[in-house]
Amino acid sequence: MDVWQEMLENQILVSSVTGWVVAQVLKTIIDCTLNHGFSPERLVGSGGMPSSHSSTVCALVVSSGICCGVSSPEFAVSFVLAAVVMYDAIGVRQETGKQAKLLNMILEQDFFKLNNHEFQKKLKEFVGHTPLQVFAGAVLGIAIALLVNMAY
Repeated sequence: MDVWQEMLENQILVSSVTGWVVAQVLKTIIDCTLNHGFSPERLVGSGGMPSSHSSTVCALVVSSGICCGVSSPEFAVSFVLAAVVMYDAIGVRQETGKQAKLLNMILEQDFFKLNNHEFQKKLKEFVGHTPLQVFAGAVLGIAIALLVNMAY
């Protein structure tokens, strides 16, 4: 059997990838609406509403539970992975984004205007998520997993 065909028959993989794609597209649409312009980075970038990380791992967990059962090792690994990813998105990665924003503000001051091109680059501020963004991504991922698994 063709490798691509086998991958498309894998409900868990299809649910997870679909969760990521839908979240990234929604994130881009929301960003376009709020900022009145298209930013291609939003299609693949982290941060923003909804969390594609949460959507992906929640689709993974729900699909694993449906396909393998909630007592399976696949479900257990997926569940723990989802917990770590969502905790990290809210905690460490959100704090990193706040620090980047503050450092960018400091570097914009005249005193810090340096000639070196590397110092002129802005730090990426959209790296983490608020709890609402993570929750929205989780709900989206669960819904997508249920829809995809109904189609199989």
